[in-house]
This record gives sequence, C-alpha cells and structure tokens, in this order.
Amino acid sequence: MRGRRQLLGQGPEDAEVGLSTRAKSARGQYRDTMTETSVRRNKVAIVGAGAVGATLAYASLIRGVAHDIVLYDMNAAKVEAEVLDLRHGLLFCPPAEVHGSDDVSVCAGADVIAITAGAKQKPGQTRLELAGTNVDICRALIPKLMDVAPDAVILMVTNPVDILTLAAQEFSGLPSNRVLGSGTVLDSARLRDLIARHLGVASQSVHAFIAGEHGDSEFPLWTSATVGAVPVQDFSMPDGTRLDTAAQKRIATEVVTAAERIIRGKGATNYAVGLAATRVIEAILRDENSVQPVSSLLDGRFGIGKVCLSLPAIVNRSGVVMTLDVPMSTTELGLLKASADAVRAVAGALGL
Repeated sequence: MRGRRQLLGQGPEDAEVGLSTRAKSARGQYRDTMTETSVRRNKVAIVGAGAVGATLAYASLIRGVAHDIVLYDMNAAKVEAEVLDLRHGLLFCPPAEVHGSDDVSVCAGADVIAITAGAKQKPGQTRLELAGTNVDICRALIPKLMDVAPDAVILMVTNPVDILTLAAQEFSGLPSNRVLGSGTVLDSARLRDLIARHLGVASQSVHAFIAGEHGDSEFPLWTSATVGAVPVQDFSMPDGTRLDTAAQKRIATEVVTAAERIIRGKGATNYAVGLAATRVIEAILRDENSVQPVSSLLDGRFGIGKVCLSLPAIVNRSGVVMTLDVPMSTTELGLLKASADAVRAVAGALGL
C-alpha cells in the first residue's frame, strides 16, 4: 500500500519512472500511432471544374471521402466560384478542406487524381468521336500532374474513358494498376436500377455488370447476373414477373442510350457519374478490395490485350489489383472481343 500511495502521489513524469520497460514501450508506440493517425490526411485532386468535376467534388464532400479536396481548372473565375460555393456548405458535411486554382501545383501530393476535363459530348455524338480532342488534352495535361503528384492513382472520368485511360497510362508512365477509368461503374448502376424496377426488388439486391466499352458496344453480363443468390434469368416474383428475353433487350438498349437521352434533355450528365466516380475513389482511399467494373488495361485476359475495357475488378489503394475471371457465355465473350476491336481501332488510329 505504501508503494502504491507513493506512486499515486507522483506527478506524470515521476509516475512513468515506476512503469516497466515493456509498459513504457507500449505507451510510446501508442503515442506514435496516435500522432501518425492524427496527421495522416488524404487528398483528392479533381481536374476540371465543369458539371462533372464540380459534382464529383460535391459528392466527395457529402460522403466524407477525403480530408482535402482540390479543384484544378484553367478557368480561374470558374474554379474560384465552385470552391466558394462548396466551402459554404462545409458546415453540413464531414470535416474536410476545399481548395482550387488554375495552377497545377494545387494538385501536389494528391493520393488520387480524378480527371474530368475535356471537350463535352454533343447530342448525337458518340463517345469515340470525342477521342482525338481529348487525347490531345491528356497529352499536355498528364505530365504536369505527374510532376506534382508522382505517387497518385489516376482515375479517368473524361470520355471516351477507355481510350483516355489507355492514353493516361502511356503519357504518365505509371504501372498499369495505378491508372484506371470510371468505365461501366455508372452503366452497371443503370442496369441494376432497370432490372430492379422491372422485377420490383431493391437495386441493392441486384448484382449485375455491364462489360466492354463505356459506350455503344457495351453489353450486360446476363450469365453472372443475380437477384440475391438467384440467377436473374431464373428469378420470378409471386405475380409471375420475370426477366424474359424481350425485357433483357429493352433494358440493355436503355442502358446504352441513357446518356444520350439525358444530354438531349439537360445538356450533360453529372449527378450519377459524379457519385459513381466518388464510389471508385472511396474504394481506393479506403483500401477496400471491393469489386468495381472499372476500365483497366487487359493483359491477355479472355484472349484480349493492349486495350482498356471494363470488367469486374478488385480495387484498393494501389489501384486495380486484378480483373476477375467472370463466367461468360459464348455470345458474351464474342461481344467482349468485338468491343475490344472497336476501341482498339480508334486507339490505333490515334497512335496509342
């Protein structure tokens, strides 16, 4: 008791003398860990302050994706206005800082660079027709980004995303796993929504992917699609509602033409693509190892190489870990190869 009273009466510095060497070591490690945890901040740089870039920043704030979110755009007035508008809402979001500039140095030290800058898609224009202009933009832009953020993972969002993901790999010199595109993450969400609405179930209970190009040659992977654990082609509601061949064709067409319908009505798509890209950023920064249908370089998988296409892949802090060997029918495999040929033809014409 006497020893205990003496120890209790000591000050913090004196009390530590009474600790064992092992206890002191544990306390020191705990302090070091807390210090590292408290100062470790992650940063997302969004290139382009247009409709998609600004919405991506907004979605990232609301979902608490990063501590620091920066916008980079050549239009200084536009980026300043977007930053001010976002800052005025910080009170209602998880803690974060927002900055922006027309100087690329604002992207310094970013963990993820999301590229949304590029020419807009016009009504009736395919994503592949955008390729030439946006490849030139990437050729000038990406080396500057790598100078200030050499350790970043690049997420390409600008269309045509498969062509530009391949271009970003070439212009950045990064390992292929650290360059990916938003791919068919949004298209797969559209597919799940349409299946869910047709069957009358929650979209979160539908598991289905769009594969191939993010564009005209994309297609659903019906073979692996499920509602819960039930193959979607075998699923039936109590009232007899099923996903028959006619419904499958209608849904596939609606997915492919969704962006065109939105652009015709409001000039651009921004909300859903902003949320989709934010979801990919989450998977990277949180080291999730989650499966996302991102666009990445195929390395001979399914007999396809030298092209970026979307297939379900594991995504974590290093980027794309691996592309999954998704079960496909002979028809689906043929569609994947045809999509690869279409994208590769454009990439080859552009010297990629």
